[in-house]
Amino acid sequence: MRKEIVPQQYWILSHQNKRAANGRYSRWWLYALLVLSFSHFIPDTSTAQEATLIEISGLVIDQEKKEPISDVSIQIKGSVTGTITNSTGAFVLRTKQKLPFTLVITSVGFQPQELQVTSLASKLQIALVTQTVLGNEVVVTASRVAENILKSPVAIEKLDIRAIRETPAPSFYDALENVKGVQMTTSSLTFKVPNTRGFNIPNNFRFMQLVDGVDMQAATLGVPLGNAIGPTELDIASVEITPGAASALYGMNAINGMANLITKSPFTYQGLSVYHKTGVNHVDGKDRDVSLLTESAIRYAHAFHNKWAFKINASYLRGTDWVSSTATDQNPNNLNTANPNFKELNGANNNPAYDAWNRYGDENNNAVTIQGVNYNGANRTFILRRTGYWEKDLVKPTVDNLKFDAALHYRLSENAELSYSYRFGKMDGVFQRGNKIQLDNVIVQNHKLELKGHNYFVRTYVSLENTGDSYNLKPLADNLQLTQSSNTVWGNNFKTALQNALATNDLPTAMRIARVAADAGRAEPGTKAFDDLKKTIISINNWDHVNGGVAGAPATGGAWLKQQSRVYHADAQWDLSNKIKIFNLLVGGDARIYEVIPDGNNFVDFSRPLAERNQPLKPGSDDFGKNVYYKKFGAFAQVTKTFFNEKLKVFASLRFDHNPEFDPKFNPRIALLYTLAEKHNFRVSFQNGFRYPALFEALSFVNNGNVRRVGGLSYINEGLGYLENSYTLASVNAFNAAYNKDRDPALPPKTVDNAAALKNRALLDVTALSPTRPERINSFEAGYKSVLFGNKLILDIDAYLNEYDGFLGQVEVAVPNSGKVGSDQAVIDMVADNRSKQTRYRVYTNAKNKYRNYGSSLGATWIFYKKFTVGGNVNFNDIVSNKSSDVFITGFNTPKWITNVSFGNREVVKNLGFNIVWKWQDDFLWESPLANGKVAAYSTIDAQVSVKLPKLNTTIKGGGANLLNHRYIQYAAGPTIGAIYYVAITVDGLLK
Repeated sequence: MRKEIVPQQYWILSHQNKRAANGRYSRWWLYALLVLSFSHFIPDTSTAQEATLIEISGLVIDQEKKEPISDVSIQIKGSVTGTITNSTGAFVLRTKQKLPFTLVITSVGFQPQELQVTSLASKLQIALVTQTVLGNEVVVTASRVAENILKSPVAIEKLDIRAIRETPAPSFYDALENVKGVQMTTSSLTFKVPNTRGFNIPNNFRFMQLVDGVDMQAATLGVPLGNAIGPTELDIASVEITPGAASALYGMNAINGMANLITKSPFTYQGLSVYHKTGVNHVDGKDRDVSLLTESAIRYAHAFHNKWAFKINASYLRGTDWVSSTATDQNPNNLNTANPNFKELNGANNNPAYDAWNRYGDENNNAVTIQGVNYNGANRTFILRRTGYWEKDLVKPTVDNLKFDAALHYRLSENAELSYSYRFGKMDGVFQRGNKIQLDNVIVQNHKLELKGHNYFVRTYVSLENTGDSYNLKPLADNLQLTQSSNTVWGNNFKTALQNALATNDLPTAMRIARVAADAGRAEPGTKAFDDLKKTIISINNWDHVNGGVAGAPATGGAWLKQQSRVYHADAQWDLSNKIKIFNLLVGGDARIYEVIPDGNNFVDFSRPLAERNQPLKPGSDDFGKNVYYKKFGAFAQVTKTFFNEKLKVFASLRFDHNPEFDPKFNPRIALLYTLAEKHNFRVSFQNGFRYPALFEALSFVNNGNVRRVGGLSYINEGLGYLENSYTLASVNAFNAAYNKDRDPALPPKTVDNAAALKNRALLDVTALSPTRPERINSFEAGYKSVLFGNKLILDIDAYLNEYDGFLGQVEVAVPNSGKVGSDQAVIDMVADNRSKQTRYRVYTNAKNKYRNYGSSLGATWIFYKKFTVGGNVNFNDIVSNKSSDVFITGFNTPKWITNVSFGNREVVKNLGFNIVWKWQDDFLWESPLANGKVAAYSTIDAQVSVKLPKLNTTIKGGGANLLNHRYIQYAAGPTIGAIYYVAITVDGLLK
């Protein structure tokens, strides 16, 4: 219900037109702004004549407590003009809007009000009613316009300020793990990546994360770096998560879902705020000693005459990282890549081909075959793996995260706000792609310039990425070993020691003795020699080892991950609903250009001859050629219309995307929302979406452990032949197992038995890959939302069915050097002893099968007594099995069942609240290029108690995550996660 009000007084002031100052844009700003040529369609916000400035003042109080309320938002509906109340509940709002207009008054925890201003009168007295009802949240992410969460056309979840304050998780970002439909992957203390609806990976190309419209993806790493460059604890206003495909409106990278992090406006939230958290982890001392975790943040915002405003945020987190140290063997002795014919090698610590989840240097590329070992009266062949190094010895134990951002806002008129913002993040942590990567001093920055009104925005930004001192654990382990000896020398030493040990020992014992002998002289963790050699290797930007593994030779192979990129992006959106009578229309467009600086190791200049691609232009320089560009452009239109007295609402959108490397794509979405009896909301939707390969999937060209990882674009294959002239690695392994069995034992070691090889040629599968094409999804969703029992109970149910076509992944192949696949010489090249006659590639390509997955989620929240609230959700996800195997393992990597239950009261007594969350998830199979295996089920309990000290503007929150310290992992080869106990102090709203 609206109330008529009139303000006390007004002034008439002269209005002067403003002219933008001419400036010199930097190269990247100009590059992005050029694509905004369509911005002249945005409505003109200038005023041709003098306007009247009126001033509205008033007081806002809590109707129940009769106390002033600070930080209440007072906004003029349909404009960008607004203000907030100060610490005494008072406000002053100046505007040039013509009467009549409507004020929208909102505050977290209170029912919103709308007041209509029709004439001028006295000072306002506004009383807000405490909100005890559910379902009043407004979201913008689902359809790119503001709408009630109950009437969203697709599934969407929201964490508002109150939910963020009440979460028992150590940070608001950690709280996403308890949101309906979300699966969180913890790679590091500083690095978490969310996913929804299946096909989870730690470097999640398929899930988009925005902060105030800016994509947080680190381009060359290909993944949003958790919240490493995102909002601080003090500046986050809300988080909206759309599970499932969102690419019909948002384009690339939103095929599995998206998170939209929205920060506080400096006009609305002013003053000085300070936050500090102290916590402890590793409380059981099993992985590392009990360690402190600290995080501090500060925010200051101020507005001048409701015209100018600025804000500054800074935070710093430091702690001791979780440890990945699972010893699970993913190459057990029963596999043909080990020694299945020798049963005595079964059992713990007996497998000489052991490949542990969290040990590096013991992978397939370091397999060594020794022949001619005299055992039980016959010449025997054994497959070995080198010893490798544990992850805990290769990574940094301490990680930190430094964040800074600043923004300047200027209101040009009642419907135009111009802002510039800068964001900086520096982080450490562990990240997993095909291998584990130690992120060290990674820096990501972005600059954003935006003009927005209540029905449009024009935005452009540039993101800068520098991986700093990061390094790859796999080449680090390989080159630590190769500095001691080559694989061939190591294998010969092993064979000699094994033969001698077999004279007096059984086979398992002899194998262990031989390994100690072969490892003699290698750098051992904990020694100065190891630390010095490690420091040398991670400072070299070349992952190949070129000294031949001569004992005592200096390390020439490196592990440095040196990647730099720039992303230029521009987008605009215009709501034309007020200009069209028969339906609502929303239009928009965007353009993005990735610029990669070749590093000679991961990304190269493909215009250079093949032999020169990894070499600098001048000896000793860091110039590896021309920068590489990867582009994408898109536009969309969305039409909405209501029928049957607004009971039925139809959403129809069409998006066009074009990447010059591929054919243009169209993404349609249609959704229907039907409201029954004003409370029951039923929805169905269908959409098609495409995902272009990320930078690493498209353009990588890196040699890593004698296996070159290559992007899927066709021109990268020129002169290499991995698409049309290769065998799959799985078939090469099966071929060699059969070859070793049939090989003539009378032949001398290292002599290839051509007849035995040709006999087993049928086991070799020709890969026959096509150039990479965009990944496609068809997604169907149905859902229901309702509020019941006097708005005290909310139900949210959804179900989905997805079909993926052209699913992108990696397959390892072997290219023969001596002939075409199918020829006799190509078959002989595949023998393990002819490893030098084959070239291995790990190729990003499309799956040949289509994949279907489905699932459902149920969420409920109930205010059952006063302010006591119980809530929870249960989530089911599964995949349909295909009859035929594919060229690679897709990795659904999602538990069938995940559930969360919460119980709390934000004010059980005055200024005292609590919240408890229990989480459980089912066991599931994890598959990836790094590690495969079963991830065990686990459950955790998080809890917090918070005390408010209103006179001090202070809140103290104490709590813990995983209170009972049940150690668990979230993915194969991931870190073991334990308890975190913390106390956090927030002082808010000073110096207003």
